[in-house]
Amino acid sequence: MFTRRQTLGLIGAAGAALAMPNIRTAQAATATTFRIGWQKNGVLALAKSLGSLEKRLAPHGVRVTWAEFTSGPPLLEALGANALDFGPTGDVPPLFAQAAGGNLVYVGAYRGPSTGSAILVHKDSPIQKLEDLKGRKVAFKRGSSAHNFTVKALRKAGLTVADVTAVDLPPPDAAAAFKTYSIDAWAIWDPYFAVAEADPDARVLTTADGIVESWSFYLGNTDFTNANPEIVEEVIDELTKVGTAAQSNLDETIKALASITGVKEEVTRIVLTRPGADLGRVYLLTDEAVTYQQALADEFHGLGILPKKLNISDIVWRPRAS
Repeated sequence: MFTRRQTLGLIGAAGAALAMPNIRTAQAATATTFRIGWQKNGVLALAKSLGSLEKRLAPHGVRVTWAEFTSGPPLLEALGANALDFGPTGDVPPLFAQAAGGNLVYVGAYRGPSTGSAILVHKDSPIQKLEDLKGRKVAFKRGSSAHNFTVKALRKAGLTVADVTAVDLPPPDAAAAFKTYSIDAWAIWDPYFAVAEADPDARVLTTADGIVESWSFYLGNTDFTNANPEIVEEVIDELTKVGTAAQSNLDETIKALASITGVKEEVTRIVLTRPGADLGRVYLLTDEAVTYQQALADEFHGLGILPKKLNISDIVWRPRAS
C-alpha cells in the first residue's frame, strides 16, 4: 500500500513530540523566534515549502522554526506545554487539550472538504454498509477529527463506538495495521486517505460528506499570542494569501506540496481537487467556528468522551481592534 518513500514522507519526524523540550516559560514579549508545529497537509505545509512565513516575519527580526507531527493531539500537547507557539489541528484535539488545561487559544480556522476524510475497508471485506461495522475492529486516532467522524458515522447507522472494537492508532500505525488485515476498517483524513485510496486493496465505505463538517483550526500558545498578537495576525493573513494564490495555480501547487510531503503528484492532485477543496479558506476565528466547536464539545461531554464540560469561548483569542 505505502511505498517506503511515501511512508517516510508521511511519517517524517513522527517522534518530534517526544523530542520536544518541556519548556514551561513563555517567550519574551518581543519574540525573536516563532515555533510552528505542522502536519504534512494543507496550506501551512505549502507555506513551509515556499518559505512564505520566513519572508513575512524576517522584517520583524523573527526567525521561524518547524517541528513535524503526524496528528493533532501530540502537536497540541507540545503547544499547550509552551514548546511551540502555533500549529494546526482538526476539530477534536483542541477539546481534549482544553480539558487537560493546556496553555493554548484558538486563533484561526479553515474549512476543508468533507470528502477528504473516509472510512476505508478492504476490497474483499464483507462490510458493505455502515451497519456492518458492528463488532468489527475500527481504527482511528482517539482525540482526532477521525474520532468525531467515526462517532457520527456510527450514529448514522444506529450504532455507537461501544458497538465496535475501537483501535486507537496514529495514521502510520493504522496504515500498517490495515495493510496486514489487523483491523477491519480505518477512519482517516487526507493525505493519508488519498494514499490509501490509491491502493487496489482498499475500498471507500463512506466519506465524511453529509456526515460531518470539515472544520480545522489554528491554535496559538496563550502566552506567546497575548504577547505577540501582531505576529499571529500577520501569519494568518499570510496563510490566507498563500492559500488564495495556490488555489489559482493548482498545477504548481501540486508540485510544491508533493515535494515536501513525499506524496506522489497524482495523489496530491486528488487531495487538492476534491469537491469543496479551497486552500484560500483561511481566516481569523469566526463566531460560526466557535459555535461549531461548542456544539461538538457539548456532544462529546454528553457521550462521556470528554471528562468535563467546556466553554470554548474561554480559550478564544480575538485580535486587537484595528
